[in-house]
Amino acid sequence: MTDEEWLRAAIDLAALCPPAETAFSVGAIIVDAGGEEISRGYSRETDPHVHAEESALAKLAGDDPRLPGATVYSSLEPCSRRRSRPRTCTQLILAAGVRRVVIAWREPDLFVTGSQGTELLTAAGVQVVELPALAPAAKAPNAHLL
Repeated sequence: MTDEEWLRAAIDLAALCPPAETAFSVGAIIVDAGGEEISRGYSRETDPHVHAEESALAKLAGDDPRLPGATVYSSLEPCSRRRSRPRTCTQLILAAGVRRVVIAWREPDLFVTGSQGTELLTAAGVQVVELPALAPAAKAPNAHLL
């Protein structure tokens, strides 16, 4: 599958999120270097505060050898500031050793201002690809917030 197809699948996961007035609905899929899905998750999948990337990463061992060659597809830029947990999704991605992230849209200044997930990942050597043509689809499950 292409980056666009994987990202569309991640966007589809966002529709599974229980609605919230204080958090975005996000989907994430982790794909290994060979193009095989190894995990997926969505916001509020396991508890009211879990983020999509966090949920997907939690399903894998932290030392999973596939992670450094993997790509995280997320419907929204990984968070770089967070109130509900001590570690952001950006920090979790970096700790996992993932070297590539594909997103549909950047986090707006609605719940936390000045999100810099893309910038922090890029500064750490992670390739970040943004597919803005998919942003409207990623925003759709969040229409009640925007």
